Amino acid sequence: MPMTPLERRATKREQARWKLKRTVTNDDSDADSDLNTCDTASDNRRWRKAGAEKRGLLARPGHDSTRAQGTISWRRYCAPSRLCCLLILLFVVSLLSIFTAGGLWVVKKGVPEYGQSEPWYPTPRGGTVKLWENSYQRAAELVGQMSLPEKVNITTGIGWSMGMCVGNTGPVDRLGFPSLCLQDGPLGLRFVDNATAFPAAITVGATWNKQLMYDRGRAHGLEARLKGINVLLGPSMGPLGRLPAGGRNWEGFGSDPVLQGIAAAETIRGIQSEGVVATAKHYVANEQEHFRQAWEWGTPSALSSNIDDRTMHEIYAWPFAESVRAGVGSVMCSYNLVNNSYACQNSKLMNGLLKDELGFQGFIQSDWLAQRSGVASALAGLDMTMPGDGLGWQDGKSLWGAELTKAVFNSSVPMDRLNDMVLRIVAAWYQLAQDDTARWPNTTSGGGPNFSSWTDDEYGQLHPGSPDSEETGVVNQFVPVRQTEEGGDHDTLVRVMATEGIVMVKNELGILPIPRSVQGIKTKGSGGKLRVGIFGEDAYPNSKGNNACPDRGCNEGTLAMGWGSGAVELPYLVSPAEALHREFDSETVEVTDWKTNSINRVDGTAAAQNLCLVFINSDAGEGFISWNGIKGDRNDLYSQKGGDDLVRQVAANCGGKNENGEPASDTIVVLHTVGPTIIEKWIDMPGVKGVLIAHLPGQESGNALADVLFGAYSPSGHLPYTIAKREEDYGPTSGILRYPNAVVPQQNFTEGLYIDYRYFDKHDITPRYAFGFGLSYTTFELDKLVVSAPANLTGTEAPPVSSHDRLEPPHLDPSIPDAKTALWPKGLRKLKGYVYPWITSVDEVQTGHYPYPDGYEHWHAPSAAGGGEGGNPALYKTVVAVKASLKNTGSVTGDAVVQVYVSLPTDALDSMDNTLDVPVRQLRNFDKFSLDVGAELAVQMNLTRKDLSYWDIGRQNWVLPKGEFDICLGFSSRDEKMRCEKLALFKDAKRVDERAKRHAEVRGHR
Repeated sequence: MPMTPLERRATKREQARWKLKRTVTNDDSDADSDLNTCDTASDNRRWRKAGAEKRGLLARPGHDSTRAQGTISWRRYCAPSRLCCLLILLFVVSLLSIFTAGGLWVVKKGVPEYGQSEPWYPTPRGGTVKLWENSYQRAAELVGQMSLPEKVNITTGIGWSMGMCVGNTGPVDRLGFPSLCLQDGPLGLRFVDNATAFPAAITVGATWNKQLMYDRGRAHGLEARLKGINVLLGPSMGPLGRLPAGGRNWEGFGSDPVLQGIAAAETIRGIQSEGVVATAKHYVANEQEHFRQAWEWGTPSALSSNIDDRTMHEIYAWPFAESVRAGVGSVMCSYNLVNNSYACQNSKLMNGLLKDELGFQGFIQSDWLAQRSGVASALAGLDMTMPGDGLGWQDGKSLWGAELTKAVFNSSVPMDRLNDMVLRIVAAWYQLAQDDTARWPNTTSGGGPNFSSWTDDEYGQLHPGSPDSEETGVVNQFVPVRQTEEGGDHDTLVRVMATEGIVMVKNELGILPIPRSVQGIKTKGSGGKLRVGIFGEDAYPNSKGNNACPDRGCNEGTLAMGWGSGAVELPYLVSPAEALHREFDSETVEVTDWKTNSINRVDGTAAAQNLCLVFINSDAGEGFISWNGIKGDRNDLYSQKGGDDLVRQVAANCGGKNENGEPASDTIVVLHTVGPTIIEKWIDMPGVKGVLIAHLPGQESGNALADVLFGAYSPSGHLPYTIAKREEDYGPTSGILRYPNAVVPQQNFTEGLYIDYRYFDKHDITPRYAFGFGLSYTTFELDKLVVSAPANLTGTEAPPVSSHDRLEPPHLDPSIPDAKTALWPKGLRKLKGYVYPWITSVDEVQTGHYPYPDGYEHWHAPSAAGGGEGGNPALYKTVVAVKASLKNTGSVTGDAVVQVYVSLPTDALDSMDNTLDVPVRQLRNFDKFSLDVGAELAVQMNLTRKDLSYWDIGRQNWVLPKGEFDICLGFSSRDEKMRCEKLALFKDAKRVDERAKRHAEVRGHR
């Protein structure tokens, strides 16, 4: 149903301003001075040991124009009095004191001068993969005709709110290349009128349904294309879920790399089937909101996620590898540092891992203001800066734009690097067939974005971010996208996804499903009516309107999604209470509404009911919004707003007391949540008979819930994470770093591979509900497991890809043109804050020795693990087939989620002669099957070489260990009826096992 006028949110312009105010209070407190962000970063390196390429942090050819402007402004502010300088000095001293007495020592002594991440240069050029060959050839033909400023224009955003989208690149009108529209986000289309509010990715992960993952992506892509969006900023697979309280975990699909990888790949294929460039984000290890950005939390540097090589490959980079293998057109680098080098200027991550080893052919874009350097980020592999501004929101002082133009003219950035940056962007445009004017009409034919992110009005400013913009026009055409002849009914699709994402974790005595009428439940009271109580604010809509809180930045009413840039405007919202009132038979059922979480006198109301339904939730989101003391990351893993107390009171009193002092009626709890939520305070209460975890369902919340509650659909969701009994059960490194432990906050991923269920298994901790767990109204049985492998498998490493199989990238003229070709065009009026590629004088190009990062002159050979999209193609060839019989042994039709877990040999040795440390079991594949009552189905799932391998640090390659594998099929990671078979892939496995045992004995004697 459409929104009422009262439900419409504040204008998008006000929303954007609100976000900016919340985000950059520290950065913009002295708007005309760049002292905090520029001078501190470039001159006072003792404050920030951030990058492996730190010498180029704010590098500008010849001189640092932004820094110069900042210095002039600083002197102007300090001129009237010395008080300003004294206050700043006091601030600096206080800040150092806050960061502990040893904090400065950590920065000076604990981190090498240019970071701990290995330098990896030069940037591998795109165009080496056959599937992209035609696109690169066409891109080379087009880019070869471009001037230097035109090339720079494509790589640099024009500035925040300078165009219709949240990100806009400069066009090359002369050659027909458009301004690219980039738009959030992973859940739907942010700031876009009447687009679908899909279920969040955590809900989609809980479906474990590959087809739905693809269908959601395709619907999302269609809506983006119909709105004129070239690049969709999703899906998200980072954060992965290392920290269960992480604020943006809900934007991803679950706390396992394989679940994330498969879901992300299916989503990408769906989005790009509609000709829209998908974006895999956030690359990489952006696992918490606290300290994710410099100055956002008061620290001059973002947090550093410090990860070992094997963990990076097997956990955090795994979903990105699957995304690249799916052909993703764009990857977004994250805000944080990785091994003390900013992710968006980390050459090892972008050049070495992503572009070389994983063979990524598209372009890398920065998260919004995640770029922290000019030259260094270009050399490290960044291809596009977003939104184009510099170190502060809407400052217009781009680190690229005209600065990149000067950097190429004075050779700080090689012309080959700029050519590759542009080729990658244009090739992605061709790869998704966005040159097809039938689907993507040019602007003169009415193409381009047909909406405005900044206003809901039909007419508005074309460059609303500039205070001196005078151009206006039609900015909102209100193009319908949810229900179209081409795409079908997306509202219905949302309902199906939200339904399948509901996980039933408790159903004692078959309390679920519930009847719609009085039949089937013993009644009390006059008239023989069934009395049902609906308790909790989460069952009802926000009284101020569905979109009353900008970017859904509050927990008011029923929870349909988390908050932040990953949220969208709800076109409508069916609340649980609305759907329940509609579905119950009003002639025989009397419904009582308790619309708050208050427990004052709730016991009396609960006592009058035959059945009690309690709704609670737990919310979180992006760090630029703080609600009720929750600054992005959750403060704990319990329900919010007194939800646990409400459940306890209702469950203890529902229906009154029987002769044993227990509640006479049953209680069902519904939990909407962003992630793992501890329910120990009430889960074992005798009155709590049923529990549904409905996650974040989107616009069809109530309808989806009703489908499960009343039995129209047998629940088939399974947990995409583990629910613990105690927060500490997730491990000592699973908590949010809430206070800085150094000027550059350090977060060491010392748990390695052991997150979520891997940690529980390693330490034999019993969870409340295991990863992959979920109940149904029916039952299933697995039998006749057969595991087969090829008899001729040889070699523990995949054969490397021959250099003859790698295409030669396109070659463009690397010569530097005359600087006069980049002078400001005559007659062009300059808008304040708008980012341009031109220079005003050739004197701005000053040559000199540029201090290139350490290791810049060292050429890296191609990785032995590379050679194709996602890595060596041989890694993805099937080596094991897993077959079994699946039977529906229950009384209703249902969907079964079958999961494949692999246990690697525990006594194998790595290349450095160390016993291999392996998790007890690891998810490696899954699928969902629908079966009628009594039906039996032969199922098969395959395992690839990579599925059975580990990353060997010494060999720098994926290696199949020798020894016995356990291949298991089950319905969760702790399924007691899991079926397992042992498998040895190599004939000499016994000899290797004996050698490993002898080696272990020798180590033991030592």
